Amino acid sequence: MRFFLSFFALVLLLAAPPAAFAAEDAANSIFLVARRGLPDPNFREAVVLVTKPQVGAPIGVIINRPLEQRLSEIFTEFETLKKRKDVLYFGGPVKPDGLVFLVRARERPAGGMSVLKDVYFTGDIGLIEKLLKRRNPTEGLRVFAGYSGWGPEQLQREIARGDWHILPASAETVFRTDPSKVWEELIKRAGVRKTHHVPLMRRGSESNSIAQNSPPWKSRAGPAGSSLFSISAANASALSTGR
Repeated sequence: MRFFLSFFALVLLLAAPPAAFAAEDAANSIFLVARRGLPDPNFREAVVLVTKPQVGAPIGVIINRPLEQRLSEIFTEFETLKKRKDVLYFGGPVKPDGLVFLVRARERPAGGMSVLKDVYFTGDIGLIEKLLKRRNPTEGLRVFAGYSGWGPEQLQREIARGDWHILPASAETVFRTDPSKVWEELIKRAGVRKTHHVPLMRRGSESNSIAQNSPPWKSRAGPAGSSLFSISAANASALSTGR
């Protein structure tokens, strides 16, 4: 896979104004677990970490689809990655030639968006550089090619027809070293539950809410395919939107 943007040229800008994301002080994410036999090849046996920003449609990344390409082949500037087997993950069919970063941090990165407790989507290139220079450069870091996005009410329709099981999301599952068994484990858990009821944290509250057959949020009106990130760089070609 060839990426149009080099690491140092890559600039990830959150689609919403900074003030909007300042209010995103609580995670509202879930796992979407693809049903057995889902025909879409992009999401067959996929587990998708999905969140709903205050502005725009639901977005997320597939957490269990590692690619063959190693990070050392992308970030060639970093000696810490050489001879390591850390790989890039396929985050979804939207903008597959762009990179999306998911980090685990005690504090929100500059311009970051809360996904889970201490887990953020970020475009803070300075932070990514710092992480990649560590002795263990990928601890608490996942790098994805592309992401997953839905238009208004699209995800609700997919859930209504039974394409997805909904389960609580956890950072431990997201950053698991070997994701090969994640889907099988979660699909079995979904079968045991025999329901789509999911405990989720309310935004800005410590109390739980229950989602029944739908995520804990409803899509707001907006352009189809609203994205988490817009990606730009000097002399970079426009990235395809995919899905």
